[in-house]
This record gives sequence, structure tokens and C-alpha cells, in this order.
Amino acid sequence: MNPKQTETNTLKRFASKGVFPYQFAFTLLIPFRNIFLSPKQLIQRMGLANNHRVLEVGSGPGYFSIKIAQALTNGQLVLADIQQEMLEYAKKRLLKKNLNNVEYYLCNGDEFNFPDNSFDRIFMVTVIGEVENKEKYLQEFLRILKPGGILSISELAGDPDKMTIAELKDIVGRVGFDLDQIFGNERNYTINFKKK
Repeated sequence: MNPKQTETNTLKRFASKGVFPYQFAFTLLIPFRNIFLSPKQLIQRMGLANNHRVLEVGSGPGYFSIKIAQALTNGQLVLADIQQEMLEYAKKRLLKKNLNNVEYYLCNGDEFNFPDNSFDRIFMVTVIGEVENKEKYLQEFLRILKPGGILSISELAGDPDKMTIAELKDIVGRVGFDLDQIFGNERNYTINFKKK
């Protein structure tokens, strides 16, 4: 594929459904995003404690990651993304802030290589709609969350892959999670699901 075709394909991916192209990672760092969901709001919605071990799935360049890692003064954040370039981008940003309580994990789109009951919280923001095999991912989240742990999923207006509240409640409930809390409205929301 020549460079012009590659550029055209990247632009198409930017404006359509599917995995967000790492070439446009900088657009995910625009502070305007705080209008829809700020890192501070997300921390409150997840009920984050400073000693939690947290998995961020689809971290991209780390828009939420810095504030979450800073809140985990006695805990750990693991950033997971399907694109190595996104992880590298996020890593540079976190290291600039001297945040060393962070690990980086390259997803394979199928399973997560973590032991059972590894995390207190798992969260995703505008990611679940991009996941090809949602049920398999959700089963993995159920496995690697500690009992009583929270899976927090946020969906925001403007995302072409956005799922409705009803769709999300249905698919996550089928896997075996209990609905815990809903914040926001159909346009911009966070839903927390609890592992029994």
C-alpha cells in the first residue's frame, strides 16, 4: 500500500466505527472532553480507593490515566490497549509526571493474561463498542476482577461505536455481572457493574 492510500485509510478510520487510529491520538487529549466526563468525575463514579489495583482498557494516549495513577498513591494502574503506539504515547506522558505505579499491557483482542481476581476496578471509556468479541472480553473481566470488584463502562456522545444503556445492561448482565450504579443520561453515561 502506498503512503497516500495509507493516509486515506487512516482518515476513514478516524471518522468511522472501529479501532481509533493512533495517528490521531492527540485529538483524544483535548481538555474539551471534560465537558462530557472529566478524570475527577470518573474517579468519583468508580469509588476509587488509593490502594486499588485498576485496569484501564483502551487507554489510548492516557487522557484519564494520569489523574487515576495520581489517585492510586498505594495502588497500581495497568494500561491496556490493542495498539502498541497508544501505549508508548501514554507511557511518555505518565513518565513525564514521574508516575511509576503504572504497568503497560498490549491486548491481543481475545484474552487477558492476568490471574483470576487480580483487579479491584476495571474501566473503559468509549471503548466497548469497538470490541469485536464483547462477550469474551466481558467474561475475561469477570474472571480477573476480585469479588465485589467494579467494571465501570462510560459511553459519550459523538462516539460512532457508542452503545445504548439498554444494550450494555443486556450484554454485561448476560455474562454474570450485577448492575450497581448508573450516572448521567443516555447521551453521556457511566454504568458500574459489580462482580458477585
